[in-house]
Amino acid sequence: MAEYVTLETSADHPGVGTILLSRPPMNALSRQVQAELAAAAREASVRDDIKAVVVYGGPKVLAAGADVKEMNDLSYAEITKITADLQADLGSIAGIPKPTVAAITGYALGGGLEVALGADRRIAGDNAKLGVPEILLGIIPGGGGTQRLARLIGPAKAKDLIFTGRFVGAEEALAIGLVDEVVAPDDVYSAALAWAGQFVGAASVALAAAKAAIDLGVETDLATGLKIEEQQFATLFTTEDRTIGMASFVENGPGKATFVGR
Repeated sequence: MAEYVTLETSADHPGVGTILLSRPPMNALSRQVQAELAAAAREASVRDDIKAVVVYGGPKVLAAGADVKEMNDLSYAEITKITADLQADLGSIAGIPKPTVAAITGYALGGGLEVALGADRRIAGDNAKLGVPEILLGIIPGGGGTQRLARLIGPAKAKDLIFTGRFVGAEEALAIGLVDEVVAPDDVYSAALAWAGQFVGAASVALAAAKAAIDLGVETDLATGLKIEEQQFATLFTTEDRTIGMASFVENGPGKATFVGR
């Protein structure tokens, strides 16, 4: 059983899973935490009762980075053996084929921000502090930060944050596109649950196809991206949800279909 990262559901929000990080005081991302995060992401991916996912670190912090004490004595030979796992584990949220949202209260720094970058949406409290301060340790982000950050906010803004290691507050994070919504700290988790909850009755196979088309398409040229879209679009004509959705539209108009997720 996981010690620090759990996948939770509640009767109040059926269909929404919460990946909860809980390693007080700052949710430092040790190798154990990283592995447990990846395991929770895999479970969320395959569970049919979970239609959308919130990543949350509690009311005080999402995660304040990797466990530096654990990394301090690693040699080059040792770090090269685990860097691929570091990237895969911290980026595991990106692999969930369902809508995902990071609920950020307090600090999301280093590996903590890299976890949030893997989500489809980021909601932050107005007290949040975000950054990738690895340069202050003489290293760079190694859990996907140089790549996902540059793709999200552009190379120039990413270089500013990575080169300086500075923290940004919630309003600046919103202005540069690092987060998508800013709310009061006490409302962060409920806002994330509300966003995720809108997809509980949606056509989940189509959502997965849309996510795959976007995520794979932005990594390539337009012509290849259009081919990816073409394949994803056509494949949906094999699903029950497509049959249900189109029949419902013809008979009752838009927005009235009851999907089955197949």
